[in-house]
Amino acid sequence: MKKLASLVLVLLLLCTGAAGEEDFLEEEIDLEEMLEIREDLLWDFPVALEDMEPQFIVLANKHYLLEKGYVTEPLVDIKTLKLNKDGTNANGGMRKASSGKMQLQADCAAALISLSDAAREDGFNLYLKSAYRSWQTQNTMYQNRLKKNKGKDDGWVSKPGASDHQTGLGCDVIPKSWIKKSGMNSKMAKEKECIWMAEHCHEYGFIIRYPADKEEVTEINYEPWHLRYVGIPAAKYIMENGLCLEEFTEQLQEAIRDYLARGGDPAKVEGFIQEPTDP
Repeated sequence: MKKLASLVLVLLLLCTGAAGEEDFLEEEIDLEEMLEIREDLLWDFPVALEDMEPQFIVLANKHYLLEKGYVTEPLVDIKTLKLNKDGTNANGGMRKASSGKMQLQADCAAALISLSDAAREDGFNLYLKSAYRSWQTQNTMYQNRLKKNKGKDDGWVSKPGASDHQTGLGCDVIPKSWIKKSGMNSKMAKEKECIWMAEHCHEYGFIIRYPADKEEVTEINYEPWHLRYVGIPAAKYIMENGLCLEEFTEQLQEAIRDYLARGGDPAKVEGFIQEPTDP
């Protein structure tokens, strides 16, 4: 990059010839603009770097494990929805499947409330069943599942560090008809609420984290209820191209490697780099 800047500067000096100092300063500004333009051209990926937030697209699975103390901040409490007389949201809350405390990362929480309000306007009531879970909570759930299945991992509960819920950006959202059912399964996809979510979630920055046709990639069973916040630009690209987060991450990491190989600024992409934790 420095060599390119030096070369361009020399060419500019030759072209300006006997030009005055004022003209030269103008050329220096043009040089800076040229370098910025070149930097933009180096990034060859459908989603611009400035349209992504590193923490929003972090991947958590059995190959990309989150550390025990990983917490996405800030986490905020989800209030239980209260409605005004005209049916509008009175307290910035959401219907919940239980009265227990639930938390999500602040941007994710705001987006989920907006999605829920939009669904209600279209005649669909969504209920938040599960939100942020710590590493410790996930570990307890995983061990309990193993005991129930005589030590077999059946793919329904992620091991600690691999859970999307630990990111603070993953949440389980269900129809009212499933609140009292003992478990959740792929049949929920036929519910009108889940059909609506699949069609509209990307408009609010969410994706269906574990799609039906990506089980071999995610290594997780189809979960039509599990939404994951990644931000609107990334969500639109993922959903419109039929990807899962694993595939998006693979594409993004390849784009980063290519960007750096062509002289891109490491500081601009270092926050987006993810390496698998597999030994």
